[in-house]
Amino acid sequence: MSAAPVIGVLALQGDVREHLLALAEQDVLARPVRRAEELAEVDGLVLPGGESTTMSRLLSVFELFEPLRERIADGLPVLGSCAGMILLAREVLDGRPDQRSLGGVDMVVRRNAFGRQVDSFEADLDVTGLPGGALRAVFIRAPWVESAGSDVEVLARVPEVPEAGAAAGRIVAVRQGAVIATAFHPELLAGDRRVHEMFVHAVRER
Repeated sequence: MSAAPVIGVLALQGDVREHLLALAEQDVLARPVRRAEELAEVDGLVLPGGESTTMSRLLSVFELFEPLRERIADGLPVLGSCAGMILLAREVLDGRPDQRSLGGVDMVVRRNAFGRQVDSFEADLDVTGLPGGALRAVFIRAPWVESAGSDVEVLARVPEVPEAGAAAGRIVAVRQGAVIATAFHPELLAGDRRVHEMFVHAVRER
């Protein structure tokens, strides 16, 4: 690997620009990825927030689904936020019948779980592995993790406070090997890049 890792952002739909800007603040080369040959050149990949069913369909249209699933299985470091978390799941609840997921993390994810109560939600999260105190997380029609396998490390849960409602205690950040997934949008935290820093560190470790 070069001194500056090449990290791609899946650029089919969603918060592509925001992730590219966040990565630009790290010592990496950040590039949009739309084709299989571009995917083959990256040392890590971000699956951005957006609309998971649309992204799943476009992965097939652009003939990226199988190459991406194979690279993840081979150990490609990946950061998935919101829709990206859904794409990384082994199983998706409340998804469309034709929705496909990559199986990069042994977890069951409920799509649009937060959207049933409110369209957006913010919470201060204690995230394992992030120094510097709580992270202010932004959830926008977000998923949550219903269950996770024994090899999955739970990084964060929604605090059990009255205002959290049904979301209290739910898993919203996980890690399995070099794959990190969050239900929230770290790319929207312009003043806090710790999640991207954690991911870049995972890429460098590989």
